[in-house]
Amino acid sequence: MRSWNAILPLAAALLAAVPIAAETLLVVRKTDNAVDFIDPGSGLRLASVLTGNAPHEVSVAPDGKRAAVSNYGTREQPGSTLSIVDLEQPHEIRRINLAPHTRPHGVAWFAADRIAVTTEGSKRLLVVDPDNGKITGEIETAQETSHMVVVSSDGSRAYVTNIGSGTTTALDLTAGRKLADLPTGAGSEALALTPDGRELWVAARADGHIAVVATAALEVKARLPLPGIPIRIAMTPDGRAALVTCAGSSELVAFDVASRTERSRRKVDVTLAPGAAERPFARLAPGSVLPVGLLVSRDGSSAYVAATMGDRVVQLDTRTLEVLRGVDVDGEPDGLASTPVIPRAVCHGCTPLDNSR
Repeated sequence: MRSWNAILPLAAALLAAVPIAAETLLVVRKTDNAVDFIDPGSGLRLASVLTGNAPHEVSVAPDGKRAAVSNYGTREQPGSTLSIVDLEQPHEIRRINLAPHTRPHGVAWFAADRIAVTTEGSKRLLVVDPDNGKITGEIETAQETSHMVVVSSDGSRAYVTNIGSGTTTALDLTAGRKLADLPTGAGSEALALTPDGRELWVAARADGHIAVVATAALEVKARLPLPGIPIRIAMTPDGRAALVTCAGSSELVAFDVASRTERSRRKVDVTLAPGAAERPFARLAPGSVLPVGLLVSRDGSSAYVAATMGDRVVQLDTRTLEVLRGVDVDGEPDGLASTPVIPRAVCHGCTPLDNSR
């Protein structure tokens, strides 16, 4: 294997020849145990870093220079580690052992020295210091399948969805205690805060609706019907639109946040990858390409959708939901994130975007 120093001449030549976007897309590859660095403008894979076993989600540090990847593991071999990845010189800096906590999944790097991560195996939200590799706090949710997490902009409160219990848990990170379990619906999984922090949108995939929670009162104020296994939610930076991936119907759906009405929807038209039907997560919605991972670009103009069973990431216009381009990413692409940092080294043998599929 070539060292990064050995490929720096190639990096310089490539970066000079190819227009690089204002952000780098990070794509977690579950079955390849890696996170890829992709230039969304050209579709070039700039780098790939190995992680722990079966990673699922990724979150970028506030300064954009590092990322945390949750190594969930498999049903047979539950994971218990968190990978810290350098985004400037792509490599795994350290792998933090979270044992005895297992099945780390949702992850939010919410302060320079603090990462929140859910652990389904121990029904906890952990707070981890990435610099010393230690758990600095833990709060029990006492709920089943504590899966995804989002943290308020001031870092004082976290919200965790619990698929098995059909709830969303509100947690006080300052006091280190649970505030409430909210009845957001069966299969509560996806969640996103509006930019002003006043509303939390939660997708209950089994009940087929979006629960809108008023965060001040910690009350469900509305339920918006949405069949098709809604599984991820992302807000646009201006707070006007909420985008939702529906794993069952293979769609991206846009809601107007102010009116709480559906604005538009678009089929994620991707071909199933060879052997996709045999993958464990294919059972969630047989025959679907499972659009799960969802990310809105930093400028709000684009949305990226990871078609997990299609081994492809699709970029769409957030206003029209028109497909802009797609890029092949093997190994079940799932969690997505972005950074304004452009890696100082790129992979050997990168290939340009293929729009033929």
